[in-house]
Amino acid sequence: MKTLKNILAIVLVVTIFTSCKNEAKPEIQTVEVETATKTAKKELDPNATYAKAEFTIDGMTCAIGCARTIEKKIANMDGVKSASVDFDRKLAMVEYDEAMVNTTSLEETVSKVADIYKVSDMKTVESFSTKKECTAKCSLDCKVKDCPKCAEKTAECKKKCDAKKAEANTGKKKMACADDCKKDCCAGKKGKA
Repeated sequence: MKTLKNILAIVLVVTIFTSCKNEAKPEIQTVEVETATKTAKKELDPNATYAKAEFTIDGMTCAIGCARTIEKKIANMDGVKSASVDFDRKLAMVEYDEAMVNTTSLEETVSKVADIYKVSDMKTVESFSTKKECTAKCSLDCKVKDCPKCAEKTAECKKKCDAKKAEANTGKKKMACADDCKKDCCAGKKGKA
């Protein structure tokens, strides 16, 4: 009886292993599918009256994910000739066909991208503003040319540095420049007291 059980166990094990190796391989079929791609470039009416609008978009947190997404959504609207969203200035600039697009539809398009985006200061302009304003803390390393805020801050800084130099020269107080100081008054004095 013990031998019969062993033979049945061996037959069962062999059957299991051989049945697993004879799995049917899936049949691969190639099916041709027509895809509808947008190959036609957006047609603009040459006789249309185009207007330019600028507006602020609050709620953007990044240049690529937020600003570019909004820019693409606006640019894909029928009747929009051009769209640009400047993340740093939170400013959208759109040129559109007045017969097909209005400021309300622009605002709705931005709001549909995400609920966090809020449009404000919507205005129609003759030409887009190109002057960058200083939005960061003004300092000596400000990249905006002729920024009045930065010029004022720089003048204040220079005045303070001159006052400290004067104190140091009169012997009242010695002035030491920090190693990481970027101010003109400290140039060439690093670490000196």
